[in-house]
Amino acid sequence: MNTDTYISPLSERYSSKEMQYIFSQDKKFSTWRKLWVALAETEMELGLESDGKPVITGDMIDEMKEHIYDINYDVAKEREREVRHDVMSHVYAYGKQCPKAAGIIHLGATSCYVGDNTDIIIMREGLQLVRKKLINVISILADFADRYKSVPTLAFTHFQPAQPTTVGKRATLWINEFMMDLDDLEYVAGSLRLLGCKGTTGTQASFKELFDNDREKLDRIDEMIAAKMGFDSCYPVSGQTYSRKVDTRVLNVLAGIAASAHKMSNDIRLLQHLKEVEEPFEKSQIGSSAMAYKRNPMRSERIASLSRYVMIDALNPAVTSATQWFERTLDDSANKRLSVAEGFLATDGILDLCINVTDGLVVNEKVIDRHIRSELPFMATENIMMDAVKAGGNRQELHESIRKLSMEAGRHVKQDGTDNDLLELIAESDDFDLTLEELNGYMDPSDYTGRSSDQVDAYLSDHVRPVLRENKDLLGAGAEILV
Repeated sequence: MNTDTYISPLSERYSSKEMQYIFSQDKKFSTWRKLWVALAETEMELGLESDGKPVITGDMIDEMKEHIYDINYDVAKEREREVRHDVMSHVYAYGKQCPKAAGIIHLGATSCYVGDNTDIIIMREGLQLVRKKLINVISILADFADRYKSVPTLAFTHFQPAQPTTVGKRATLWINEFMMDLDDLEYVAGSLRLLGCKGTTGTQASFKELFDNDREKLDRIDEMIAAKMGFDSCYPVSGQTYSRKVDTRVLNVLAGIAASAHKMSNDIRLLQHLKEVEEPFEKSQIGSSAMAYKRNPMRSERIASLSRYVMIDALNPAVTSATQWFERTLDDSANKRLSVAEGFLATDGILDLCINVTDGLVVNEKVIDRHIRSELPFMATENIMMDAVKAGGNRQELHESIRKLSMEAGRHVKQDGTDNDLLELIAESDDFDLTLEELNGYMDPSDYTGRSSDQVDAYLSDHVRPVLRENKDLLGAGAEILV
C-alpha cells in the first residue's frame, strides 16, 4: 500500500471496482488503440492510395490489433517527458510495438480523435452501469413500498404532524424521483454520439487532402468509424472537440440522481431520529467513539455527503461549456479529467449505498403506531365534528368548541408532559353527545390514510413494474460497502 502520496477516497472508500475500471488507464488507452485501428481500417477500406498503391495494408492492421491491450506505459511516459504531449507519446509507444504500422497510426487525425471519442465511449459505459444500479434501487424500493403499502404512519408537512399516509406510500415518493432520473438518463445516453474524425477545426481538411476530395469517401468516414466503435452515428458538426455541452448534460443526469438520493437519505435520517425507520446496522458496527449506545445513520449521511459533491461538481462542465473559445481551447482538459470521472465515481458510490440502505431498512411498526396514535385525536376532530352535525349539532359552534379543547389538550402535552387527552375532554364536554367508547371508534389510523394503499398498487403496476420487467436481466445487483 502506498502511504506517502495522496489517494482518492473515491477509489479507496466509495466507488466500485466496475466503475473504477471504466475510468482506468487501461480502459482509456486500450480504447485509444481501438480507435486508431478503426481509423486505419476505415482508411484502408476506403482505398487510401499513393501512386496507385495502398497506403495501409492488412498486415499493418493485424499488427495493431495484436497490441491493443499490452500497452507499453513506460515507453509512453518517457516519451511524454520529452515532447509534453500525451497523444503523440502514445502514438510513438504504439508505433514501437507495431513497426509495420508506425507510419500510419493516427493518420489524418488530431488529438481529440482519440481523446474525445474515448470520453464519449467511457461516459456511455459509465451511464450503463449507473442505469443498472439505479434500476436496482427502484426495484428494492418497489418491493418495500408494496410490503408496507397499508401500514399507517404519521405524515409531515413542514416537519409538523399532518394527515396520515402509509410507509409504502412515502416510499413511492422516493421511487418517483428516481424514475424521473431514469427517464433523463435514458434520454441523454440515447443522444450520445461519437465525435468521429473531423480534424483540427472540424472541417475534415486533412481527409479532403488524403482522399483527393472524393466526396463520397469523405461522407463515409465518420459513419464507418462509428459503426466499428458500436455507435449509430457521429455528431453532424463540431469544432476540434465535441460540444462540451454534452458533458454538462451527462453530469446533470448524475446530479439529478444525487439530488433524489439526498432527499431520500434525509428522510431516512429524520425517521431514524424518530426511531420509526432505521438503516441497517452491522452486529459489530460502532456508532460513536464516545457513546457506545449510538446507532448513527452513517450510510444515509454518506449518501447526503457524496450527493452534495456531485450536485456541485455538475457546475464544472457547465462553466467549461460556457467558456470554450471558437473551435477549441485547452482550458477544459484538466478540469474535465477531474470533474467527469469524479462525478461518475461518486454517483456509483451513492447508488451502492442506496442499494445497501434500502435493502436493509428496518421498520419499527410499534413505534410508528404509537406516534400516529398520539396525534390521531387531533386529526379525527373533523370526522367527529361532521358526525355531530349530522346528529343535529351546529357546525360553527362545534368547530369553536373543538378548537378550544384542542388547544387545551395541546397545552397538556407540551407543558405538562401528559398524553394527548383530547378524546377525554370531548367526552366530558356538554357540546358533544358522545361517550369515550364511541370516540375511541374514531381511532383506527387506517381510516385516515386516504387512498394510500390503492395509490401504491396503481403506481407500481402501471409505472414501475413494467420498467422492471423490461430490465429484469439487470436486477439482483448487490453492493459492497467498503467502510
